[in-house]
Amino acid sequence: MPTILITGAGRGIGLALTRAALARGDTVLAGVRDPASSTGLQALEAGAGERLILVPLDVTDAAGLQEARSLVGGRPIDVLVNNAGVIGPKRQDALDMDFEGFLDALDVNTLGPLRVAQAFLPNLRAAAGARIVTVTSQMGSLATPNTGSVAYRASKAAVNKAMQALSVELQPDGIAVCVVHPGWVRTDMGGAGADLTPEESAAGILRVIDALVMADTGSFRNWDGSTIPW
Repeated sequence: MPTILITGAGRGIGLALTRAALARGDTVLAGVRDPASSTGLQALEAGAGERLILVPLDVTDAAGLQEARSLVGGRPIDVLVNNAGVIGPKRQDALDMDFEGFLDALDVNTLGPLRVAQAFLPNLRAAAGARIVTVTSQMGSLATPNTGSVAYRASKAAVNKAMQALSVELQPDGIAVCVVHPGWVRTDMGGAGADLTPEESAAGILRVIDALVMADTGSFRNWDGSTIPW
């Protein structure tokens, strides 16, 4: 069964992905900033045994990522799910921007997935037909002009482009890359009025992952498998 590294695995979509992957027999490397405080992951440990490994991981900490890579060692990773993300600052209109908060959003949402992909590339190369899936948002699509949450939108648009470039550079390695919109999900970020439960979103994302082949590399997918315009 595959080994999946999931960032931001301690809550919301990340925790739902972890739970769903374990339920079907996968091994999960659950990346979380503070494993000791992640009660959701700890609750899964007893039943998962050695198939759940908690990995201290902060996507903004390059040195810490190398420590996480050392902890994982040479284990092949079949799937990397870049899930960790933030909504950004309270003030993020184009005419009223918290620029420090904007930079923080870019650090987590845009640079973070690229840092993680680079740090664990040896593990991905060690697996046959590895895949990198980054959780993005349709709010980062340039096809529709919108305002509000500008820092969040821009950080997602930027990670979309970074992952598109990564898909080209990893073609010789046979590593497929895509970005996926998880839907509007009832999490701390999405709010109680959102359309999907974390479990519904996670199930859809796993179907996208399972279907991803090199012919689809560089694509922008919805959680239901449909294509989203860039």
